[in-house]
Amino acid sequence: MPYPEELKSLIKVVESTRAERVERKKRNEEVPFLNLDERTEMLQYHPDVKEEGRRELQVGPNKGYRIAHEMADMLEARSRVDPAKIDLSRIDHETDVLVIGGGGAGTAAALYARQNGAKVIIATKLRHGDANTMMAEGGIQAATKGHKDSPYFHYLDVMGGGHFKNVPQLVETLVTRAPDAIKWLESLGCNFSKDSDGTMRTIHGGGTSRKRMHYAADITGAEIMRTIRDEARNYPDDIQVIEFSPAVELILNDKGHCAGAVLYNLETEEYLIVKARAVVMATGGCGRLHIQGFMTTNHYGATADGIVMGYRAGVGICFLHTVQYHPTGIVFPEQAEGILITEKFRGAGANLVNIDGHQFVNEREPRDVEAASIIKECIVRSKGVPTPTGKLGIWLDSPMIDMLQGEGTVEREFPGKFILYKRFGIDIAREPMLIYPTLHYQNGGLDFKDSGETSIPGLFVGGEVGGGIHGENRLMGNSLLDIMVYGRIAGATAATYAKEKAEDGALTLDHVVKYNKEAEAAGVPEDRVAPMILPDYTDPRIREKQLTAHYVGTLR
Repeated sequence: MPYPEELKSLIKVVESTRAERVERKKRNEEVPFLNLDERTEMLQYHPDVKEEGRRELQVGPNKGYRIAHEMADMLEARSRVDPAKIDLSRIDHETDVLVIGGGGAGTAAALYARQNGAKVIIATKLRHGDANTMMAEGGIQAATKGHKDSPYFHYLDVMGGGHFKNVPQLVETLVTRAPDAIKWLESLGCNFSKDSDGTMRTIHGGGTSRKRMHYAADITGAEIMRTIRDEARNYPDDIQVIEFSPAVELILNDKGHCAGAVLYNLETEEYLIVKARAVVMATGGCGRLHIQGFMTTNHYGATADGIVMGYRAGVGICFLHTVQYHPTGIVFPEQAEGILITEKFRGAGANLVNIDGHQFVNEREPRDVEAASIIKECIVRSKGVPTPTGKLGIWLDSPMIDMLQGEGTVEREFPGKFILYKRFGIDIAREPMLIYPTLHYQNGGLDFKDSGETSIPGLFVGGEVGGGIHGENRLMGNSLLDIMVYGRIAGATAATYAKEKAEDGALTLDHVVKYNKEAEAAGVPEDRVAPMILPDYTDPRIREKQLTAHYVGTLR
């Protein structure tokens, strides 16, 4: 729906200050960046600091670790399968490398496992490519500009953005492998935005000291996913894709090595047993848990399944005490609530302004600082813009971009969002967007090494399901980079392990039996099961199927 009259009158306030703000930007006289002390003070308004939003885990290898209640509910849960009813002698599929997850990290892992001589199965919850990768918009970081940039500067930006809590070796591998990831994607036909001479365009993102953000308009993730999914589908003899079949439990062998997974077919409601010599966990994030009640940018299947399965098998977790709230998610029109508005808008010149039309924060602060500033402006300073249903937002003044870079820039550089808003009768080249922070990224995850290895032999990690790279806050463009770098590493390492190190043994779900007993001893409610698989928003009858966290599954 178009902006109602009450919002149109408030837009006139934004318009009244726009020309002055554009001139200030041209003169580089913008709101200054916060210093370290000011950033620390501002972060007191970030949702992560709310102690009432967290509790100590009562079960598993990280017992005592305080994380969000919604995530703790997933980890303090019983398995949705009854191990006594699973016949592990009935193998439905067997392969060298099983990749759990069909997004960017999983697909990159499959390609590199195949390249290193392995037969691969990708098991994915929805369709191949239905993942947060498709929804990533703004870009992918890599220091490819020679003397203007280097992995050294990229490393410092990543560490600084993560409050210097990141695992240094993971960051070093990320930034040094970044240029090759871009080269690889381009060699596969990824259509990055380029100048007329063929040079890839790069822009700033929040927290970057150099312009190293490569992009494909405002649909970078979709373009990357299209590229690697098409490449994977070129090898049907080596890469088999099983869709609508999420993994619900890892299978170990009697030596304690990872040896496959139990899948659940959402269409036939049957369990499937996949035996593998190595497993790559690439299940992505947790946005659909709606931590602290926030709206989310995440796709429908982002329910932290991989963390649940890995943790239950004995892999530790890290950095799950922090989650990323992207500063700019749609808050109006409400039909599009939570959808990501890429940071690229701010990198291109759009200000964040309050109900008085005043810019209150530099638009290129790191994401946690930016989100905290918006929350403070709305909740503490009462300078938010009210929506017709009583929610609050802040204006992202996108028309500034055309004033700074020429008419038509918004439509040309941001076609995805231009078309989306056009459907609601809003022209974002002439009217600002109303935004509010939205749950975006799982900063933490399973513990792993820069080789992709975990503490369980035969289990490897790639992408958002792993923790440590981004510390306590991720910078824009490092998620698409993460899935390309660590997806490829995990796939290659898993293939080598499958060929050279994997040991056969009797398949077992004993770890599930043990975990269920621990959950029972901790007083976990009997009807709380995990993985969630899919969120339940409306019909309570959905609970009759295995799609929620409150149904004890049966074996068909």
